[in-house]
Formats: sequence, C-alpha cells, structure tokens
Amino acid sequence: MKTITRLSTTAILMMSLFIAASAQSNRIDIIRPDAPELTAFGSHAVGVRTLELIDPGRVDVVNTVAGEDNVIYDRPLTVEIWYPAMLASTALASRAGPAPTGEDVAQRNGGTYTTETRNLEVIATLHGSAARDAAPLASEGSWPLVILSHGYPGNRYLMSHLGENLASKGYVVASIDHTDSTYRNQQPIASTLYNRAKDQRFVLQQMAALSADAGSFLSGLADADNTAIIGFSMGGYGLLNNLGASYSEAMIDGAISPPNQLLRELTAANPEFRDNLDPRIKAGIAIAPWGMNSNYFDADVLQGITVPTFYVAGSVDSTAGYENGTRGIFEHAVNSDRYLLTFINGGHSVAAPIPVPVEIFATADRRGAGHYMDAVWDQVRTNNILAHFATAFLDLHLKGDDSRAAYLDLTAEPATGTTLERRNVGE
Repeated sequence: MKTITRLSTTAILMMSLFIAASAQSNRIDIIRPDAPELTAFGSHAVGVRTLELIDPGRVDVVNTVAGEDNVIYDRPLTVEIWYPAMLASTALASRAGPAPTGEDVAQRNGGTYTTETRNLEVIATLHGSAARDAAPLASEGSWPLVILSHGYPGNRYLMSHLGENLASKGYVVASIDHTDSTYRNQQPIASTLYNRAKDQRFVLQQMAALSADAGSFLSGLADADNTAIIGFSMGGYGLLNNLGASYSEAMIDGAISPPNQLLRELTAANPEFRDNLDPRIKAGIAIAPWGMNSNYFDADVLQGITVPTFYVAGSVDSTAGYENGTRGIFEHAVNSDRYLLTFINGGHSVAAPIPVPVEIFATADRRGAGHYMDAVWDQVRTNNILAHFATAFLDLHLKGDDSRAAYLDLTAEPATGTTLERRNVGE
C-alpha cells in the first residue's frame, strides 16, 4: 500500500483550491485529494460537549515554595468530548474539501469552536464537523476511549482535527485543557512536569466513572478498559510516564523540576510507581515527545514501556530532538511493540497542531503563526497523514481489527517524504 499516488493536473488544481478555502475558513476537517486511504471520515456523525472536571487534593506546584509545606488545591481541568452521535445524516465518509453542499453543510455548521491562540491578542473561530450537544449514539454499545494531551503551551483544540476524525470512526475522544499549560494561563514548566501524567490518568478515571453513571450523557458510551492516549510534546512526556517509563531519578532536583522533590512520585524511586500505572491504557501515540533530550528519560527507564506505541517525529525537531529525542526513545523502548513515523525535514510542529488560524495571518506581524506550522510541510497534509496512521494503529490495538496491520507494514517511501519503521519486543 502506498500513501501517495501520482496526481493528475485536475487533482492538483482541486487540492490548491481546497487548501486556499481551508485557510480562509479555519476548517479543521479538510481531507486533501492526496490524503492516505484511512484519513477519510468514518460513517458516524459526531457530537461534541464540554466538561468541567475538578481533581481535589492535588499539589499546587505554582504556589508551593521549596522547603515549605506543599500547597494543596482542587485542580480544574476543562475537557472537550467528541463522540459518535445520532444525527439525521451520517454522510461523513465521503467528505473531502471545505465546500460541501446540501445536508452536509447544515451538519458541519454545528462544529464551531471559539478558541484562544498562541498570540493572546487573537481569538480564532474554528469550523469542523461536530454538532454541539448532539445526542450520543448509544444503541451500538460502548466505544474505545482516546485521550488527547496538548503541548506546552496549547489547549484542547490544538488537535481538534484528530478528535473529530476519530469520533467519526467509533471512538470517544477526550481532549484536555491542562491547567498551568494553556495559552492564557501558562505557568513555569515545573507544574507541567509534575501534573501532565497525573492529568491524563485523572481524565481516564473520570471518563470511566461518567460512563458508569446512568445519569451522565456518557452513560455506557466510553469503553475506558480500552484506552489510548495521544500526546504531543509535553503531552508525549506525560504519556510515556503512563506507559511505564519512569522519569529519571537524576532530574528529581533538576533546575526546572517542581520543588520538594515532587517528581519522585513519578520515578522508580517510588516503589509504588508501577502499581500506580493504569492497565486500561492499551496503546499510545507519542508525537514529538519531549524529555529525552533534556535527560528526563534515559535508556534504562524507557525499558519500562510495555504498551504498543506509535511515535511521530520531524527529522529536524529542535525542541524535543530527533536522534537524541523521539528516535532515541523509539530505539530504547525495547520491551514494547512500536512504530516510528518520520516526516523528513519536518520540525517540532509537523503533525499535531491545527493549521494556522486565519485570524493570526490577518495580524500585521503574524505573531504566533510558527506555533501551528512547519517550515517544509503543509499542515493539512501532515494532519491527514497522522489521521490515517492513528486510525490504523488504534483500530488494530483498541478494536482488534487485524486487517489494519497491513497499513502499518511499510518501508521507507521517499516519494512521500516520510518513513515508517517498526520494532517488536526485544528489538
């Protein structure tokens, strides 16, 4: 199977028109004509709701002073939930391009999101496919759970393109606003270093509880026993910890680490570390995971990962690193089945973020645009490729669809500008 074919002149023209229209409308659901096969939306209509969660009794890293008692607070987390929904039309599989007509237009107009951006002076309006507060599709049983965890800084809409796409294919997707790590309330990184893995586990616990609650809209909807986490950058840092890679003990007292050795809890120095891992996490997708190039992971701790993992990286990532970052993690996680998708000449933001909001391009200096774009790759293109491989990987490991293995059995394809490598346990 190839991920790209030779395009006709007509296809190239259509692609150019689609990309131009996408940039004008902030659509997060564009499927390019050259997108890989599994990028296309699935057969389910998509609903979306916002939840406000509170984790009581968490350490408040921002207000804790070294050498003094830890400050305890109730940690708020806003979560966006995408899910298969009951709507009159479910013609999602054929969606391609930003300008559909008829019933599809009405359905897609429901997916509007107002969001802050990397430029705090700019508020963007995103348009997608989901219908706000639509009734969940509960008649077909529960759906595997996927948790999205953004970078530092970011927010719950940074990977909204993937949230909608996966929900249309039969997943419940929970995307987190990580407190102290969003655009508006970005705090020193010490809070993120301590809270990221814990936030991911807490949201998993809450989604499981809500699915078991007969009074919740999620009642019976999310199969938390089959959960995957998709983490970008610092989201990948937290994900690796939840997959079994304890943080390096050498960094417990690191210059940017949280005070009072709080990080010890998430290292092998804590004898209960492995007992605290959640066995319901069956797979992970780590996109440019931060940490190894800053010594928070090393070869020894990475051997603790035993869960199937799909790694995504740009070969010139200067933030998380490549040879000493994502590729190094991939090579050293020898006790897990794993893949590495590399975007040749791609940087840190090559696959995960939505395309640059048009409102940022409308500013005089376009400040913040670089947060959403790559110097070489078109962001819609990489979003599409990510959706394709995420679908194959998650269908295989969360739904047991063995037919998807063929989509992951590839070698380097220079024509695509990407390579996909595989290692099994022990390799």
